[in-house]
Amino acid sequence: MSALRTFGLTGGIGSGKSTVARTLVDCGAHLVDTDAIARALTLPGGEAIAPIAAAFGTDAIGADGALDRERMRAIVFADAAAKRRLEGILHPLIGQQAAALAAAAAPGQPVVYDVPLLAESRHWRARVQRIVVIDCAEATQAARVAARPGWSIEAAERVIAQQVPRAARRAIADALIHNDGLSLDELAAHVRELYRHWVLPAATAAAARGTV
Repeated sequence: MSALRTFGLTGGIGSGKSTVARTLVDCGAHLVDTDAIARALTLPGGEAIAPIAAAFGTDAIGADGALDRERMRAIVFADAAAKRRLEGILHPLIGQQAAALAAAAAPGQPVVYDVPLLAESRHWRARVQRIVVIDCAEATQAARVAARPGWSIEAAERVIAQQVPRAARRAIADALIHNDGLSLDELAAHVRELYRHWVLPAATAAAARGTV
């Protein structure tokens, strides 16, 4: 068994994916969070701000110089072509930043790519050896998101409706974690067990062969 170097992590909004990512880091993985990259690109002075303003107008940028996320969310939900234009700006920049962050991993350290759009992207699926999907009922997703500041059940449901169906995410999974009714400790225990099962035996075998 060759050492597991890369795996993908995905799940719908409110699934608990961010909690799983933090647990994987605690286990020893190196995290590349594409959502965090996208946020950084759209902060004041971020690389995506100028091209977004050129494509959508200065109204898409808030008074603070950052992307007006609420306005942009409304635009792309109403217009599929606008969504594709935004993705055409962000995705290449995210890919460049992700590659740079992955290169910073320690020798032999597994890299976890946290990618919300993993199920939609053949490019990202080709970059990872295995995929873990965090799944839960849509009602659970909506309730979790609505508990966040500035969100409502209706807004959460609109986002969920725009995302790839749960079945599509489950179809790409090498491991599936059902995060309905789990406590944070129980979820973390599932993640640690998966890490032990996937990463540690492969790393031990590779070290024995002197290939790490």
